[in-house]
Amino acid sequence: MSELKDMSKDELISKREEYLKTYNNYKEMGLKLDMSRGKPGAKQLDISNELLNGPRDFHTSGNYDVRNYGVLEGLSETREIFSQIFNLPSKNIIIGGNSALNLIYDTFARVYLFGALGSTPWCKLPKVKILCPVPGYDRHFSICEEFGAEMISVPLKGDGPDMDMVEKLAAEDEAVKGIICVPLYSNPTGEIYSDDVIDRLVKMKTAAEDFRIFWDNAYAIHHIYKENTIANIFEYAEKYNTQDRIYMFFSTSKVTFPGSGVAIIAASDNNIKEIMKRMSIQTIGYDKVTQLSFAKFFKNAENVKNHMKKHAAILKPKFDMVNEILDANFEDNKMCQWLKPDGGYFVTVYTKEGCAREIVRLAKEAGVVLTEAGATHPYHLNPKDDCFRLAPTYPYLEELKTAMEVISACIKLATVNKALETM
Repeated sequence: MSELKDMSKDELISKREEYLKTYNNYKEMGLKLDMSRGKPGAKQLDISNELLNGPRDFHTSGNYDVRNYGVLEGLSETREIFSQIFNLPSKNIIIGGNSALNLIYDTFARVYLFGALGSTPWCKLPKVKILCPVPGYDRHFSICEEFGAEMISVPLKGDGPDMDMVEKLAAEDEAVKGIICVPLYSNPTGEIYSDDVIDRLVKMKTAAEDFRIFWDNAYAIHHIYKENTIANIFEYAEKYNTQDRIYMFFSTSKVTFPGSGVAIIAASDNNIKEIMKRMSIQTIGYDKVTQLSFAKFFKNAENVKNHMKKHAAILKPKFDMVNEILDANFEDNKMCQWLKPDGGYFVTVYTKEGCAREIVRLAKEAGVVLTEAGATHPYHLNPKDDCFRLAPTYPYLEELKTAMEVISACIKLATVNKALETM
C-alpha cells in the first residue's frame, strides 16, 4: 500500500470509509477487554499456587518463629536468594512488603522529610528536580508529582537515557537531585541500559551532593526471547566511591503474586543504616510468613530462574501475537512502528504525531481499554502525542488477538483522519 502522504484527498476519503466500516463492525461486538496495566495472566498466577499452602513449619533455619515480631531487615534465607540473583551482599538488602513501588515512595518520603545522609531535607529546599527518562513508567511520575518534584524529561536513545543531557543537567543545577529509571526491559520501551550508560551514571559529577539514582530493576529476571543482563551498578559505583548514590528496588509481584509477595531495597552500608533507623519507627517488621514461604518454595536463585522460564513460555505466544498482527497490518506502510523487546511486560507503539491519544480513545469506544497515551511522559504530556503502551500479558490469547485487531483498526482510522486534517 502506498503511503498516505502520497494519496489524493479522494483516495484518503475512500480509505477512511473503508477503515471506519471495519472499526464500526468491532464497536458493534460489545467487547470488554482490558490492556491498561501490565498484570500477569491467570496461567502465570497458577504456576505459583503452591505458595498459597504456606509453610508447614513457621521456624527459620535459625529457629526463629516468623509468626512473631522482629527481624526488620527481613529473613536471612530470603535475603540470601536475592543476594544470589543480584550478586549483592545480603547485608545490603532489606526485605519489604509486597510492593517495590511502596518502597520507592517511602524512599522519596525519607529524603524529603529527613534528607539523605545528613544533607538538607528536600522539603526544605526551594525546588527539587528529578530526571525522568521517556517514554517511562507513569507511577514513577506520579510519585515525583506527589512530592512536588519538577520532572525533567530525558529521551531514551536505545541503550538508556541521553547521557550527554543527564550529565549536563546534573552538573549544572544543584536542584537536580536524582534520576528514576527502569534499567532492564524498561517500562514501556523494553530498553536495556548499556554498560557505558551505567558507568556514566555512577561516575558523573553532580552539583547536588545528595544526588540519588532510583534504580527500579523491576524486570531484572523477566526474560522472554533472550536472557539479557545489565552491569551491576553497585560494582561500577565502587570504582568511584559513589555507592551512596544508589537505591535499587525489585519485587516478586510478577514472579509469584502481585497481591502477595516480597519486595526489596538494596543500598550501600551507609544508606542501609539510615533506612533501618527510619524503618524501625515506621514498622516493627514486614510479613515474614510470606518471606519464609518464598524462601522454602524457591530455596535458591537457580530455582527462581527456572520458574521464570515457565512465565516466559506463557508470555512468548502473546508477544508473538502482537508482533504478528502489527506486522500483518503495518509492515508495508509507515502508519506506525513498534519496539520488539526481549523481555518485560510491554510493547511501545510509535504513531504519526498527533495520533496516539485518538487511537486510545477509539479503542476504548470499541471496548478495548489501553493505558492513557500521555501516561508515558511526566504530567501526562507527550508534546508529540506519538506513542502509547500495549500490555499484552493479562488477556487470554484469543482475547488478545481480537484486541490487537481492534487496535490495528484504530491506528488506521486515526492516521487517515489526521492525514485529512493536515491536507
